[in-house]
Amino acid sequence: MKKWTKLESTYLYKTPFGNLRSDKCKLPNGNIIENYYVSEFSNWVNAVVLTDDMKVVLVKQYRHAGDDFFLEIPAGIIEADETPEEGILREVREETGYISNTVPIKLGEFYVNPSTQNNKVITYLIKNAIKGYDQDLDENEDIEIVLMDFIEMGKAIKNNKIKTQLFTASAYYMVKDFLSTK
Repeated sequence: MKKWTKLESTYLYKTPFGNLRSDKCKLPNGNIIENYYVSEFSNWVNAVVLTDDMKVVLVKQYRHAGDDFFLEIPAGIIEADETPEEGILREVREETGYISNTVPIKLGEFYVNPSTQNNKVITYLIKNAIKGYDQDLDENEDIEIVLMDFIEMGKAIKNNKIKTQLFTASAYYMVKDFLSTK
């Protein structure tokens, strides 16, 4: 196997949220793909946030592309001057007001969709969370905080009552596996 050769790139647009570029690529067999579209995004962080009594701190918000309200784990982008750990702690505090004196436990780092996106999501577990602050939302955010028992969250995922993005479901199962080995 050999990598593709990028012959040229053209940006179709650039925004603070992400960029879209079109690459002209030569495959190892000689075929040319004229327009291979790549979405460029910053890396993301997310976390399963657990209270002492095993409640998961979830956020409920409207997602326009899905045209519905979704229950999710707190998440966001890593800012330029932050480590991933600093980014997730900031996102959790802003979206939920929850904080913890424990160090976030990194559960994994995965490409989001390497066929069309260049970014990764880094997933954490934050334990012993307490409500320490009010939410500090961006002007375009409208987020409701929902506490759900950890076991009930697993049932809600299986029964499609949490009809959310893949990251919330995969993070739940990573935490479940992590906790079962402790």
